[in-house]
Amino acid sequence: MEILELLIREVKNSDARLGIVPIVGMGGVGKTALAQRLYNVAKVNSCFEKKAWVCVLDVFDVLDITKTILRSIIGLSNEGKDLNEVQVKLNKSLSMKKFLVVLDDIWNEKYKKLTALLKPFEAGARGSKIMITTRNLEVASIMGALLYHLRELSFDNCKSLLAFHALGATNF
Repeated sequence: MEILELLIREVKNSDARLGIVPIVGMGGVGKTALAQRLYNVAKVNSCFEKKAWVCVLDVFDVLDITKTILRSIIGLSNEGKDLNEVQVKLNKSLSMKKFLVVLDDIWNEKYKKLTALLKPFEAGARGSKIMITTRNLEVASIMGALLYHLRELSFDNCKSLLAFHALGATNF
C-alpha cells in the first residue's frame, strides 16, 4: 500500500517532474512480483497516460533499454541505431505526458550509464514515475530516491505460508 501511494500520489509544492520508486531486496523476495501487481492495478493505470516495462538483467545496454521503452510507448519497431536519436524520440513521445516506467532487475551501478538512461524522462509531466527493482542498494542510492526495502519473511511466516499452500491449513 505504501508503494501504491508513492506511485499515485501527487507531491504538492514540488518542482520535481519525475519520481523514482526503488524496490530493493534479496533475490527471490518478491520485488518483481510486487512491481507487476502494482503495474497492473486499475488505479495506477488511470493515473498514467503512458506505461512501459523493461526487464534489464545483467547486460545494461542503454541503447537497447531505451529502444525497448520507446517500443512500449509508441509501438513502433524502427527506432534507429544511434542512442541520441532514440533518446530524442523517447523524449518527444513523453513530453508533457504523465508516465510510469518499470526498470526491472537493475544490477548496473555505474552512475554514468544510469544517468544517461534517465535523461529522456525529464520531459514528462509532473507526477511521472520510474519504478526500479534491484538487489543492489548502490543502484537505489545512485537514483537518489528513498527506497522501499523488501525484507525476507520470518521463519514462522515461512512455515505458515508453506502450510497454507501445501496443506490448505492456516495452523501448522
